[in-house]
Amino acid sequence: MAATEPSVYIVRGGVAGRERLRVLSRVMAPMTQRLLERVGVPPGARCLDAGCGGGDVSLALARMVGPSGTVLGVDIDRVKLDLARDEAEDAGVGNVEYRRAGLHDLQSDGTFDLGYARFLLSHLPDPAEALAHIIAAVRPGGVVAVQDIDYSNALCHPPNAAYDFSWDLYPRLAVHGGGDPWLGRRLPVLFAEAGLEDIGVHIEQPAGFDADTKLLSALTFESIADTAVEAGLADAGEIDAHLHELHRFAARPDTLLSLPRMVQVWARVPAAR
Repeated sequence: MAATEPSVYIVRGGVAGRERLRVLSRVMAPMTQRLLERVGVPPGARCLDAGCGGGDVSLALARMVGPSGTVLGVDIDRVKLDLARDEAEDAGVGNVEYRRAGLHDLQSDGTFDLGYARFLLSHLPDPAEALAHIIAAVRPGGVVAVQDIDYSNALCHPPNAAYDFSWDLYPRLAVHGGGDPWLGRRLPVLFAEAGLEDIGVHIEQPAGFDADTKLLSALTFESIADTAVEAGLADAGEIDAHLHELHRFAARPDTLLSLPRMVQVWARVPAAR
């Protein structure tokens, strides 16, 4: 297993995983759009979306760069990539390509003006190496931008045992899978150690009274349930009971739930390297 791939895939993939990503993308869209506007994605740019999943950010980038620009989305989940291709075709977006590839498969030739990754590096056993692969694919003077989690600052009102259970389970399972659920706080240092310049940092934490933000907590819990049971970190009956309660709690109109803290970091690849 390459260090740029997770040793254990803790989040459910395939069609079910894609449906969760749709909700995630709706919640994250405003935050991601603000990041891309801070970075500046000009028409005609060549963009890499590493770990693109269902291609939601790839499509956003494709629209930003226009017909004179291009976007390559890479992922290792064939099902999600097939769905992403179909959705791009249905949307009439022709300047995006999806390719099954790991980060170690990327060419180190500075092809791209922007290298982007969202919720990828925290799943990997060696995020510094993964970041190096993304940097190598970006031209001198180009930009690397990453969004990832710092699994802290839980917020739930009123208090709920199912939310607390799910919040405690995710980081334990992430560590079991070889990832780092607190990677966000290390990202600026990783960028600096990689030699990137003009580093920018922005932190937000989605918290919702709205249906999608609250539902996402339950969907994420559901997506890791099988892996948690297989890892011996939770009992199937315990999972089922808490999952049912978290869905019920999230559906109530009088509850407030947060997602983890989200860290955005962007920087420029040195002109000479």
